[in-house]
Order: sequence, then structure tokens, then C-alpha cells
Amino acid sequence: MAKQDTKQVDERLENVEEALSKTELWIENNQKTLWIILIVLLVVAFGIFGITKYQQKRNKAAMNQIFPQQINFEEQATKAVDFASYYMENENYATALNGDDENPGFLDIVSKYGSTKSGKLAAYYAGLCYMKEGNYNNAIDYFKKYTNDDKILAPMSLGLIGDCYLQLGDQQNAVSYYEKATKKSPNDFTTPMYLSKLGMTYEIMGNNAKALETYKTLKKDYPQSNEAFEISKNIANLEQKMK
Repeated sequence: MAKQDTKQVDERLENVEEALSKTELWIENNQKTLWIILIVLLVVAFGIFGITKYQQKRNKAAMNQIFPQQINFEEQATKAVDFASYYMENENYATALNGDDENPGFLDIVSKYGSTKSGKLAAYYAGLCYMKEGNYNNAIDYFKKYTNDDKILAPMSLGLIGDCYLQLGDQQNAVSYYEKATKKSPNDFTTPMYLSKLGMTYEIMGNNAKALETYKTLKKDYPQSNEAFEISKNIANLEQKMK
């Protein structure tokens, strides 16, 4: 049995050696062909790699033609707003609006960069500057140009329009914009503030029922706000008046 196993192993080894010999002989006889195949494969591989890199480069170049200008445009607007904001913070509203010898003011920024996020912010700041100067009509115009959906500034811009109308004696429009401000992106900061102003404007107009309703909404929906702590007195006064 052991001899038979040995014989089988020897036969397998002979078959392997024979196969290896044939393979070596085939390789030796076909070296030229194999080299040609190898070179072709390498050329194809490098060609595919080169085409892929070229396409990626072209795609990147195409993207750079479209977006860097847009990015650069936004960056320019942001820098311009930063310069003008410096004057606004220092209460130099005229220069903030109109610019200095080197940098544009908010009005030019809105005109040139109005389509950008920073350009729209410049409109909001221009409204603030005009409001500080007492130019309420211009302030309204620029607050209306602010169209970003910021959760704080969007309702603030509407509420500030209400403030401007109230200063102009237009209580009906003031009420309209205060209402819009309370409904735009409700939050714990601007919403109770403009509910309070809305109620007070109703009181000025003599509409005590609407004023009371507004105050109660404020106290119920925003009980932790500063406005809610102060509104109980208004509610008590109105309820006494309406008896």
C-alpha cells in the first residue's frame, strides 16, 4: 500500500514537472508575443489613467470658471459690509450708508451685491442707519429689501418696519407688520417682543379687545420671556377698563 502511494506521488510530481516544462517552453517560444501583450496592456492602462486625470482636470477647470467668481463676489460683498459696519457701530451713519474715499457704503453694496447674502444684509443695515437718522421712509424701503430667511433677522426686519410706520403715525401698517413679525420664524426672542408691541399699538388705536387678546397670547405662549413678566399689569388694566 505504501509503495502504491509513493508511486502515485511520483507520478503527480512527474506530471507537475512536465506541465512546468511545457509552460516554460511556451513562454520561451512566445516571449515576443507576451511582451507585446504586456506593452499593450500597459499602454491601455496608462491611457485610461491619463484620460481620467484629464477629464478630472477639465471638470475642475470648468467648475473653477463657474464658481470662484461667485465665491469671490460673495467675499467682496462680505468685506465691504465689514468696512461699512465699522462706521455704523461708531454711529457714523452717513459714512456707513455712503462709504468713504476707499470703501463703499451700504447703499452701493446693495446696488452692486444685492443678490448675495451679504448684499441683503447690507440692506438690513442700511435700514437701521436710516432709522437712526430718523429717515423712516428710506428705512422701510431698505428693510423690505432684506429677503434672507435668518430666523432672527427676518422677523426683526418686519418688526422694524412696524416701528418705522408707528413713528410715521401709520398705526394700521404698524399693526400689519408687527403681526407679520410674530408669525415669521417664531422664536423666544423676537416673537414675544413684537407681540408686546402689537398689543400696545392696538391699545393706542383704542382696540382694547385685540390688545387684551394679544397680551394673553404672549403670556400663555411665552411665559418665560421678559415681556411676559411685565404684561400682567397691562392685562389687569385692560380687564378693568373693559368691565
